[in-house]
Amino acid sequence: MIERVKSAMVGLGATWVLWLMLGLSVISLAIMLERLWLFWTLGDDIPQLMRDLAKCLREGDLQGARKRLEASPSAEAAVVMAGLVESELGVESAEEAMASASALQRNKLERRLAFLGTLGNNAPFIGLLGTVIGIVGAFDELGKARNTGMSAAASALAPDAVMRNIAEALVATAVGLVVAIPAVAAFNIFQRVVKTTLANTDALSHVLLAHLKAKPVSHASAKETPAKKSTSEAGGEAD
Repeated sequence: MIERVKSAMVGLGATWVLWLMLGLSVISLAIMLERLWLFWTLGDDIPQLMRDLAKCLREGDLQGARKRLEASPSAEAAVVMAGLVESELGVESAEEAMASASALQRNKLERRLAFLGTLGNNAPFIGLLGTVIGIVGAFDELGKARNTGMSAAASALAPDAVMRNIAEALVATAVGLVVAIPAVAAFNIFQRVVKTTLANTDALSHVLLAHLKAKPVSHASAKETPAKKSTSEAGGEAD
């Protein structure tokens, strides 16, 4: 079985590993560019958006708040917009709507990032596989060179074949690292962007929730004030 595996490895060589790494690197680059484009199109001035939203809510201008959120291309605005639409049904409905919208936006932001993470972790091992195949080929050529039945010309060519296999093995390792390093870097950067976006979403959501939770209190206060007045008036009349 060992001889059969060795023959298959030597027969195939490490070239197919290099082609595989080339294909994976092209896919990785395409994902990086697509994610960069997505994050760029979703970019907005979130601190300014938060100030504008808070101002509209303080003034009771829900229509203005809605227009401001609709004008923003950011994922944060899309989440808060979902809560604002359901705000008429109460605070809990708004919270649930924003939680649902946040989950959808998170899936949208993290799409295809798992491929970059997986490639970054496993590309060196794929390159190592090519290295092992090259080393096996080199030892196979050395074994042939020591074969007493070989001609002088074949023995002279054996060192060239050994060096070629070793070079192929080293190239496979280098290609694996070249593919893995950008994939890991891009994965970490994009994950950081996703975390920042979700943190901004949480902060912006609390601006809306603070307004929605304050409304029932103000209404309750307004209802209690006449009652207190009537009680005090009744007490005065009793006096």
